[in-house]
Amino acid sequence: MNVLIVDDEPLARERLSRMVGELEGYSVLEPSATSGEEALSLIDSLKPDIVLLDVRMPGLDGLQVAGKLCERETPPALVFCAAPDEFALEAFNGSGVGHLAKPVRPELLLEALKKADKPTRVQLAALTRPAAESGTGPRSHISARTRKGIELIPLAQVVYFIADHKYVTLRHEHGEVLLDEPLKALEDEFGERFVRIHRNALVARERIERLQRTPLGHFQLYLKGLNGDALIVSRRHVAGVRKMMQQL
Repeated sequence: MNVLIVDDEPLARERLSRMVGELEGYSVLEPSATSGEEALSLIDSLKPDIVLLDVRMPGLDGLQVAGKLCERETPPALVFCAAPDEFALEAFNGSGVGHLAKPVRPELLLEALKKADKPTRVQLAALTRPAAESGTGPRSHISARTRKGIELIPLAQVVYFIADHKYVTLRHEHGEVLLDEPLKALEDEFGERFVRIHRNALVARERIERLQRTPLGHFQLYLKGLNGDALIVSRRHVAGVRKMMQQL
């Protein structure tokens, strides 16, 4: 069985490569991938049987890579690798998706490779369930059903949530998706990372750039990643936004 290793950390790649190379019946494909984008390219060219896939990577992370692979006719089997402080491993335990905790132990590696299989969209979506359902704390990704199927957006890439009638628009670094989730539920789950600026809007605290009053007396909030666009802050939330900005 040919194994492709995907990890942005050189030492992790070297260690996994050595461990897999010592297992009978498995061989490591070269080169290894250092990012999600590179992983997709190498999977196309090398046709691995199994991919050892790091969860946390810059750019496309492991879950996003898996989501794209699920769209293909013959994707490889996947085993996710995650450090306990990077991702809630308990979420994997209940999802049926193959996974390993870092640092990877040789005996568990062999067991995971033997059980490796292609995750389904249902399993990937299960990894992003709200805390109330999974019991693992806030999600690290938001799942959205689009024309492509299920897209997984890392929470760190979310700029804001805006409610509009039945749906909530999620704006992220690379575009927008619609969510069928109440804004209040998102606020309850992610309140430590997002702040309400209007009855229909939550913005990422770390994205806040400046609060500015317009000549007409309205307040606008400028956010990093919006290319100069601003969101309206309602008067009842101005004081809270100012106080929060002083604490940043």
